[in-house]
Amino acid sequence: MRVILVSHDSSMRHDTGVGHPERPARIPAVIEGVRSSGLHVVDFPPPEASVETLTVVHDPSYVAAIERFCAAGGGPLDPDTVARAQSWEAALRSAGSGPAAVEALRRGEGDLAFLAMRPPGHHAMPARAMGFCLFNNIAITARTLTRQGHRVAIVDWDVHHGNSTQDVFFADPQVLYLSMHEFPAYPGTGWLHECGSGDGEGTTLNIPWPTATGGAAYRWAFDELFVPILNQYAPDWLLISAGYDAHVNDPLAGIRLVADDYRFMAGRLSGVVPAARTVIFLEGGYDLAALRESTAATLRGFAGEEGDPRAPFPEHPSAAEIGRAVTAEAKRYWDL
Repeated sequence: MRVILVSHDSSMRHDTGVGHPERPARIPAVIEGVRSSGLHVVDFPPPEASVETLTVVHDPSYVAAIERFCAAGGGPLDPDTVARAQSWEAALRSAGSGPAAVEALRRGEGDLAFLAMRPPGHHAMPARAMGFCLFNNIAITARTLTRQGHRVAIVDWDVHHGNSTQDVFFADPQVLYLSMHEFPAYPGTGWLHECGSGDGEGTTLNIPWPTATGGAAYRWAFDELFVPILNQYAPDWLLISAGYDAHVNDPLAGIRLVADDYRFMAGRLSGVVPAARTVIFLEGGYDLAALRESTAATLRGFAGEEGDPRAPFPEHPSAAEIGRAVTAEAKRYWDL
């Protein structure tokens, strides 16, 4: 299997400041994980996104405001989110990496793509930066694909709910959004009754796991909910918001996954779209060793490597109750 590794040194120049968890050192850890996966790696430097690309999701006035803010030297955009002068190029290349990876896959340059880019994206609203994110990279790619007539599935396993990604596609039947996340936790969205609206009703599914949930619950959800729903939806493209902050060693969250849980989830996703139709976006994950190991495990899972069939951490006592409630909600729209 050939992995298109999308990376650029502009990601290292996005300076969030001393002590910030979303720091440049995350990128070398992820790249090391990709290279240690044992798969054939194809290096691919992404272009800067055009304003036209950004505005398929973001308000033109917001894009212009972020450009001016960075040009003036930047600073904090909210208590969590920072941009500096060189963050503008990093954000443009991060946002442009998804559409460029899609085109590289179409040209036959690889079998899937991993985007080792920052800043991350799934919290960035159309007119507001938040949660370490400036532009919503995965939403931009999904919207680009739907404008070409494709059906897109987004699987978000970041420990924090992708509030903006959900909002952008909440009424859009061309995008299926599936998320598992810690609840209650930042940003406070993603309850199980948030299922979409209008023509998009039923194309959003949230599993809000309680703190200390382990990999057994995640594996159950993939087998019993996510994969059956994906097979019924039959997307043309699969995009993954691959946050690794649900790892047990992550300092910002309380879910208890290990690298092999990511291998399991990736393995279950490996057949839901045709070959060369999967793009993996780096979101969160703030323990460097966990990032490295989980990235490698993800790619090995897509390549078909079998790991431990048992999760080392069991379900949280309340996870079964959440699972039953989510299943009842999903059965309103899917044959489960």
